[in-house]
Amino acid sequence: MPRPPFRADHVGSFLRPERLRHARETFAAGELPAEDLHAVENECIREVARAQENVGLKGITDGEFRRTYFHVDFLERLEGVETRYGEYVASFRKDDGAQVGFKPPTMHVGSPVKWVAPIQGADFDFLKSAVTRTPKVCIPAPSMLHFRGGREAISETVYPNLEQFYEDLTAAYRAEIADLARRGLRYLQFDDTNLAYLCDPEIRARTKARGDDPDALTRLYCRLINDSIRDRPADMTVCVHLCRGNFKSAWVAQGGYEPVADILLNEMKIDGFFLEYDDERSGDFAPLRFAPKSATIVLGLMSSKKAAAEPKDEVKRRIEEATKYVALDQCALSHQCGFSSTAHGNDLSEADQWIKLARLVEIAEEVWGEV
Repeated sequence: MPRPPFRADHVGSFLRPERLRHARETFAAGELPAEDLHAVENECIREVARAQENVGLKGITDGEFRRTYFHVDFLERLEGVETRYGEYVASFRKDDGAQVGFKPPTMHVGSPVKWVAPIQGADFDFLKSAVTRTPKVCIPAPSMLHFRGGREAISETVYPNLEQFYEDLTAAYRAEIADLARRGLRYLQFDDTNLAYLCDPEIRARTKARGDDPDALTRLYCRLINDSIRDRPADMTVCVHLCRGNFKSAWVAQGGYEPVADILLNEMKIDGFFLEYDDERSGDFAPLRFAPKSATIVLGLMSSKKAAAEPKDEVKRRIEEATKYVALDQCALSHQCGFSSTAHGNDLSEADQWIKLARLVEIAEEVWGEV
């Protein structure tokens, strides 16, 4: 089997089955024992792993079925990190202009950041036992503990110098990645909204207004990933997925990759970039001229936000447009994001989800041959 990322690949999350949603709600209400919830999660993960293999995917995730948020559930397992609710209101928008209210948790650092125990280890062990193809683990990028709150969310008493915070944070990531590597993980993906948000002119302006240089942050966030993976095994594939917001089929940011592309594509030393390209909010393909030949560009041309499966000819035309700037053999295909970055899920059905993934695999096979 070829190394990932694969010609037809998936960002990570899947819509939660109704019985899983019910079990998690019942558990949260104190009416279901933890072991019973775990049993339901295991059953649903086995099913979603089998469904991915049946549809033709080669990189298999657990759908993030044990998480509520793609980032919080991981970050709050680091010592020194606490989660607060109600402090921040995100402005999510739909294509029709409708606003989607959302108060995502914010992360604060009140004591030294440390890795104290495996975070994804047991979940990976289970996923590995449930697949016949390549198990893939998705974790939030280190920048997810910095960008939203900035300096104010990190104790100046604990970290008067942010460089020490960055060193502790990447050391914690290295410890987690080393643990996953020992368990056999060879396909790791970082999920990062911040580098995509820094493509948005309004967000760049707000970032400058709070005293941060957007270009310096882009370089910093690339360095944090590089430092996090510096001890990875040579045969471990590492990718990053950039997201402009994905909550109930709504989004946050817009703007092409030009402001970050040169720094991102050349300073982040990874194997693949999952890039959103599902609509005009992502701009044109010209920034792909900066792509190094050593990295795969996974074109997120299909939408996880909409129920209808994209026409094959339309997707193929878009792939052809991208190849004006990057070689076809260097590309792959995915949806722009997962179907359920939070447990709430996007506005489509599970049936829609699998129809779209089957279309994804079909297009990739027609463009590149056997995927």
